[in-house]
Amino acid sequence: MTPVSTSSPSVFDAGLPTIAYDVTATPAEVYPRLLEAQALAPIVLGPFGPEVLSYELARTVLRDNRFQIPPGYILAVQGITAGPLWDKVGESLLGMDGAAHQRVRSVVSKAFTPRAVERLHATITEMIDDIVEPVSRRGHCDVVTDIARPYPVPIICALLGAPREDWEQFSLWTDEIFKAFTFPFTPDGEPEVMRNWGELDDYVDEMVARRRHTLTDDLLSDLIRAEHDGDRLDSGELRMMAAALLMAGTDTTRNQVAASLDALCDHPDQWKLLRDKPELAMSAVNETMRYAPISNSLLRVAAEDVELAGVRFPAGTMVFVNTAAANRDPAVYEHADRLDITREVSPPILSFSAGMHFCLGANLARLEIAEALKTVTGRISNPRRTGPAPWKPLFGLSGPTSLPIAFDV
Repeated sequence: MTPVSTSSPSVFDAGLPTIAYDVTATPAEVYPRLLEAQALAPIVLGPFGPEVLSYELARTVLRDNRFQIPPGYILAVQGITAGPLWDKVGESLLGMDGAAHQRVRSVVSKAFTPRAVERLHATITEMIDDIVEPVSRRGHCDVVTDIARPYPVPIICALLGAPREDWEQFSLWTDEIFKAFTFPFTPDGEPEVMRNWGELDDYVDEMVARRRHTLTDDLLSDLIRAEHDGDRLDSGELRMMAAALLMAGTDTTRNQVAASLDALCDHPDQWKLLRDKPELAMSAVNETMRYAPISNSLLRVAAEDVELAGVRFPAGTMVFVNTAAANRDPAVYEHADRLDITREVSPPILSFSAGMHFCLGANLARLEIAEALKTVTGRISNPRRTGPAPWKPLFGLSGPTSLPIAFDV
């Protein structure tokens, strides 16, 4: 490993551009300023510290094991650095790093084979069709509440093998627990998050106990079977993985489905193109996630002094890898500000991270979003906005809170 130069200026003393913005602002409000700053330097100083804006440097940081997931993840940014919730997040897959993360990931990855994802294809197609078909006959809907919100929870429950009658309860648990990963979040909300997380843990423990006696054809059974170099997941790790799947696989998917359809609404030519050529669905997923992502920044902390791009990141420095800016970097994406679902020669988007922390469920998420975009554009013609589509803040998990449209029937 290249030694860190003692002569390199600290990232805080290198005269980098400073960008100030309201952290509760929406992505659309902040993007123009981020892209202006990106044209000046690949690293800037933002509201919470250094932000990496260029694609190449963002990918480098995400693949460099010297930049690690900070304990408590986004809680630290919000002033929560201890307590039951801090401990709980630190024990989750999101908060894991180093040897512990590598061990769990090595075991779990065996349960995320293409076969495991493909066996859900029929369920995914059936689920989105059941949701969109009655909506398509009404001539109007709110995409967020009528289509995106009810979509992913049943799929994750089917993946885990949870019975249909419990789907709504899983959705409620997910809603409450995910508040800890939204911005802003205050300690006042911690007791309610912990109560719901405890109820979910108890439910999953019962599921695991039943599966150990009768393994079936679902992901939870695969996780119990999964083994790597003689290592298996223990009960606590199985509980953690089931909760991680619910949280990572529901709110992210429902928000991105809404965000992608929001972008397509603004580009009727692209909506019609996908309707006419449904084989472009997977390309449309990648392009709408690049153009209108719901995850805009990935948080890392320097585990030691690290030199990049001529500056030194002192150990302990919080670094925001601004994937939204990186995914619009004109140095790597031609006409980066244009939505083009036929875009072909491009590097992979960074929304799913990179390196050791690349999202385990990326293939499943892409398939779910692709089927949703294909079904909605196939069944709904000539969508028109009938009201505003406000987005949640840039920090945390964004996406539209409402997307009312009318369409031809």
